[in-house]
Amino acid sequence: MDGSFEGRVVKGGRFCLVLPLLLSACAGSGSGHGSWHGAVQCAPYARAHSAINLRGDAATWWWQARGQYARAASPREGDVLVFRSSHRLPSGHVSVVREVRSSRLVLVDHANWEPGEVTRHAPVQDVSPSNDWTRVRVWWSPVHAFGKTVYSTYGFIEPYAPGNS
Repeated sequence: MDGSFEGRVVKGGRFCLVLPLLLSACAGSGSGHGSWHGAVQCAPYARAHSAINLRGDAATWWWQARGQYARAASPREGDVLVFRSSHRLPSGHVSVVREVRSSRLVLVDHANWEPGEVTRHAPVQDVSPSNDWTRVRVWWSPVHAFGKTVYSTYGFIEPYAPGNS
């Protein structure tokens, strides 16, 4: 056996060590939500696909909207649903409401719920005791069902100034 094979193993071994590090950098904390640093992120996507022009981490949108946009506890088409930050969503999350199906079900478009992907017409279900959309479950396409996790939300930012609804 010549030394060239051994050299390839070492180089291959180094590559194998580097590849997981690169992949973990894409995944951030592993949640796939808000921590993924690729080209597709929820806040820039929501800004580009709604009439809400806010910047920064998704969870900060609720407070930034105060006095600039109306905020509500029930959905309308075109609203942005703002998720609170949590262990799973360190930066929060935002989704654009595309259709209101009932008082407890909307369809949203959002980016990076599934890492690096844009999901359209994803069901989001209100599971809050008071039907005020403060607790929701989100459709998880890989299993073709609602996820088990219940996420806390602030509510909906409406695409017009307060008092002009």
